[in-house]
Amino acid sequence: MKYQNSIAVTAVLAWLAAAEVPQEHSHRKYLIAVNELLELNNPFNIVDSVFGFLGNAAAADGAGDVTDLDCLQQITADSAFTAAKEAGDIDGMASALIFRALERNTLQVGLRSVLCNETAVNPEIDAISQHQDPAAENAAEENKAITLALAQQLALIGADPMLALESGTFPPGEIGDPTAAGNTCNDETDDIGCIFTLNLLVPDAAPGEIDAAVAQVLVEGGDANAGNDLDLVESLIPICQAIGVDVGAGQQEEEEEEEEEEEEVEEEVEEEVPTGTGVNIQTFTGALGGPAPPVISSAANADRPFEVNGNTFQNAAAALSRSCAIQNNACFNAANAGRLAEGTAACAAQEDACLAAASLRKMRRNARAVTYSPNGRFRFARAEPRLARRQALDFGSCLDPSIRFVEGLDGRAEASFGPAGDFDHGSALNVDIITSFICGQLASRCGADAAAVEACEDGSADASGLEGQAAADAFNAALGV
Repeated sequence: MKYQNSIAVTAVLAWLAAAEVPQEHSHRKYLIAVNELLELNNPFNIVDSVFGFLGNAAAADGAGDVTDLDCLQQITADSAFTAAKEAGDIDGMASALIFRALERNTLQVGLRSVLCNETAVNPEIDAISQHQDPAAENAAEENKAITLALAQQLALIGADPMLALESGTFPPGEIGDPTAAGNTCNDETDDIGCIFTLNLLVPDAAPGEIDAAVAQVLVEGGDANAGNDLDLVESLIPICQAIGVDVGAGQQEEEEEEEEEEEEVEEEVEEEVPTGTGVNIQTFTGALGGPAPPVISSAANADRPFEVNGNTFQNAAAALSRSCAIQNNACFNAANAGRLAEGTAACAAQEDACLAAASLRKMRRNARAVTYSPNGRFRFARAEPRLARRQALDFGSCLDPSIRFVEGLDGRAEASFGPAGDFDHGSALNVDIITSFICGQLASRCGADAAAVEACEDGSADASGLEGQAAADAFNAALGV
């Protein structure tokens, strides 16, 4: 990072060794994401995002122009969120929100970190605060409330609200522990985050509680900005599809039949998605779980002329792929909720047909067949895999973890790295940003098996020492994609 100060970082490492309370790298993938955003917007000249998690004495060395060190974490997240918001980067905004909610180091087990008393520039950031030491009094209830508030903000910007669970912290330590270390980990070489790779994270809430919290703000209309100037209702349609909430209709009667609710959601999609003055190029007519959102082609935005539910794209293929993916998510949620007799297999077949209508493919694998594991996740039988390990790889609910290195991603003039398959992340010049994100998603959101995560981490390590297309090829080869 161009603002990195090696002397300051060295001094902080010395302080951490003496304090024996390090955990600031535990969620490292979010530090990496925020650092990249600080390169785009860093009005306070913050040296590195990691300083936001340190005690004030150590944080001062990397706080730049921030004077209230209790607010360094919030200001860092706020600056990153602004950068992502201006770029239309939903993943970046989500990373900044999660970063804001992470626990900050304290000098003893059970000691709370001081809350920031300043108002953030972005109301989304201002709506949440950092997790507290899990051994502190009432920390479980407080941390759950933080996670649910985070989930609401993630939903309102169009991100996956379940990502809020990744802001969770460790099991509570023992009060009076003389090392003050608790049950933590800290590995600055683990770009995913040791709390994930070592499976140390304790979820603050159940998925059902996340859904309920999100449904509350969607039904009420919410006060948060949806990440851009779109009408709030329009921006929330794909989220409401996914969780079965009727946008703008108020609280529904409890006795309403599920079939009627599903029909209302489908009608809402057709009525509320903005069409603008452009032309809908989505020709697919399948409607399991609801129709695929329109893909509007318009000359009004020459740089990103294709729009799906308020999100813009540089090329038609990416926009059509997103439209098919949104429909597939809604279909899977309807099937899992018991509203589709055809089941999830029909949803997968529908997505294949949706992509085929646009002359696209869902995956780049040389796969002979697709079967389903007992939990309903995809398993692929590969044709003559080069390594026996790859033969058993299970990417869970995700399909294609491959990456690409091409020009023109996100409007960049130079070539950059980005996901080539069904992972949604902005482009990056550093391959580690993309590979660590994909590996983290495989381990958490996708539910991939251990072999797939290990292969991903191996590929990430292989790619890290290379540049350009060679780095992308090395990562893809490790995963057999």
